[in-house]
Amino acid sequence: MQMLLLDAGNSRIKWALVQYGARMQHGSAPLGDISALGLEFAGLASAGLAPRRIVASNVAGEAVAEQIRSACAAWQCRVEFIAARAEQCGVRNGYERPEQLGSDRWAALIAAWHQAKTACVVVNCGTATTLDALSAAGEFPGGLILPGLDMMRRSLAAGTAQLEAATGNWRDFPRNTGDAIYSGTIKATVGAIREQHALLGAPGAPCVLSGGAASLIQPHLGLPVLRVDDLVLQGLQLIGQKTE
Repeated sequence: MQMLLLDAGNSRIKWALVQYGARMQHGSAPLGDISALGLEFAGLASAGLAPRRIVASNVAGEAVAEQIRSACAAWQCRVEFIAARAEQCGVRNGYERPEQLGSDRWAALIAAWHQAKTACVVVNCGTATTLDALSAAGEFPGGLILPGLDMMRRSLAAGTAQLEAATGNWRDFPRNTGDAIYSGTIKATVGAIREQHALLGAPGAPCVLSGGAASLIQPHLGLPVLRVDDLVLQGLQLIGQKTE
């Protein structure tokens, strides 16, 4: 069975077309250009590629949800937007109100559990950085949301008169403002990840790392890392297969 998977985040939408578990096509587009996906999907439809199901995670709001529905109009099947549940695909949700957990974080937790099958910290480095824990029994006890690296730098530039969002480089002891901001945002993020990893109480647990800024964070973690760049899409695929 063919299935279209869509991950609408805060800045981009990623998609993949899978058939019997194998990825056939994939792509991405900025949120401001979702209409271009309609043309791309129409081309897939013309080529006879017709998913029987469309499974999506959307954290970008209802207006984006409507654009996604329009982009998928080439196919005669509704878009199924997932929401977090109390339990699904082997993961138990410890949020006070399970449905309030972001659908992207939920899909990522499910994918991470099936990848690691052990206690881990699930980190997505995007517009925001999310740090979510998983126990060795597949229980999600909670997690953190931080500003992403770019957001931290922009907020410093916007809120501090004498600081500019200058390009910087990594330094242990920065001696110019650009390096100080660049290194500071990475150290703040790495410190939060290490703290959550220590609280998990599983010293050998991997950090399942994903997102556009993952390559900037990974060299400084000093933790076992399992890099999975399409974690949300993988989680959507697992959810879709489980609910067929």
